[in-house]
Amino acid sequence: MTKKIIKENLSTQFKDKIIVVTGSTQGSGAETAKLLARRGAKGITICGRNEKKGKKVKSEIEALGTECIYVKADLENLKDCKKIISQTDKKFGTINSLINSAAFTERGTILSTTPKNYEKMFNINARAPFFLMQDTIKIMIRDKVKGTIAHVLSVAAYSGMPFLAAYSPSKAALGIMIKNTANAVAGHQIRINGINLGWTDTPAEDYIQKKFHNAKDNWLKKTEKKVPFKRLNKPIDVARMLAFLCSEESGLMTGSLIDYDQTVVGWHSYSAYDTNILDNSLLGE
Repeated sequence: MTKKIIKENLSTQFKDKIIVVTGSTQGSGAETAKLLARRGAKGITICGRNEKKGKKVKSEIEALGTECIYVKADLENLKDCKKIISQTDKKFGTINSLINSAAFTERGTILSTTPKNYEKMFNINARAPFFLMQDTIKIMIRDKVKGTIAHVLSVAAYSGMPFLAAYSPSKAALGIMIKNTANAVAGHQIRINGINLGWTDTPAEDYIQKKFHNAKDNWLKKTEKKVPFKRLNKPIDVARMLAFLCSEESGLMTGSLIDYDQTVVGWHSYSAYDTNILDNSLLGE
């Protein structure tokens, strides 16, 4: 019996889909929005605080043949969160997928983190995703859309460095939120998943390294020589994983958090970086 070979065409993977991507004026969010456009999305909403960057990404998406709106928004403001979803609904009439790649990170230990920074961290990293999901899910249920939602978290949610005292728990909170909400809406065939993202080469990371760690312009080149795969995650890596989670490729997966990094959670430096760890003498043989 001859098996029928099915050829997949990624250029139509998101045909007729309306997708909201937060944190999409630069970095992984912008790359994700453009990838979705290349894969046939009908309409995309992008958002962020920087209007100049937003309009640039909007024009790049439209050049790919996808209709796009830019919503100027600060996710610390709940009214802006609601505006993103309501303007999408007004423009396109429904929502098929929500991708939340926006985040806020500052350095601060248990001793140095201020109440202001703590509150901002949780407002953007946990509260905003909750209410973005709330309004999106209402539309999906209204329209009987078998929708998808994907969030970008962090491997720091497991513990994190001491200087991520507020950031780590804000991302951990989002992880529990994903599982709780995925369970609540499974009966509507709405799927919700997330990525625990590792170290990624983005404009925001470059800013963080230079502001808080006194990094020089060549910090990325030096860092990439030291890590196992000789490069950090790139925005396109993140975009492809988010596209996977929002497409039929991920099947009925829901409530899942994927560790997306080149080191394993609980890793030890000697096993991740020292190729001699497999030497017989080190194994005691």
